[in-house]
Amino acid sequence: MKTVGVLALQGAFREHKQSLIKCGVDVVEVRKLEDLDKCSALIIPGGESTTIGKLLIEWNLMEAIKKRVQEGMPLFGTCAGMILMSKDIRDSNQPRLGLLDVEVVRNAYGRQVDSFEMDLTIEGLDEPFSSVFIRAPYITKVGPGVQILSKHDDKIVMARQGKLLGCSFHPELTDDLRIHQYFVDMIDE
Repeated sequence: MKTVGVLALQGAFREHKQSLIKCGVDVVEVRKLEDLDKCSALIIPGGESTTIGKLLIEWNLMEAIKKRVQEGMPLFGTCAGMILMSKDIRDSNQPRLGLLDVEVVRNAYGRQVDSFEMDLTIEGLDEPFSSVFIRAPYITKVGPGVQILSKHDDKIVMARQGKLLGCSFHPELTDDLRIHQYFVDMIDE
């Protein structure tokens, strides 16, 4: 059985864990290097990207995750997780993995009170996906190897680069498992 890790340093990791269990995979909460070693793939949840970045360094996970991704481990970041995966973060020097060849803008849709939910058309899904945006980022630029999977108001909100997947919204906050299943399927590609 596949084992998918969910980075559990801060943020909405429990919800991702529940979605993955419903997809029929084993799940490991990743807090230490030995947890990462058990994973076939990893999800970085939403939360505070600056805090998660500092904790990745403090717990010696930043370089270890980069190495695993370079060896082919699929990585999925939602909201703050996508920010941490990005090569460029507009107006920020915060710690990041720098793996996904995109530029993002943090809190691009405003503050917590400006959060919203909407149906998104996503490439590869036959029906729209009900998407929850909370202090969400969006992507402003993509590199040549990045596939845009979804846009909202002409802003890029979901993209993929090989085994890297990032989205601005929170699929773990819905009962719809299609995006988690899409990521689980990436393990065998």
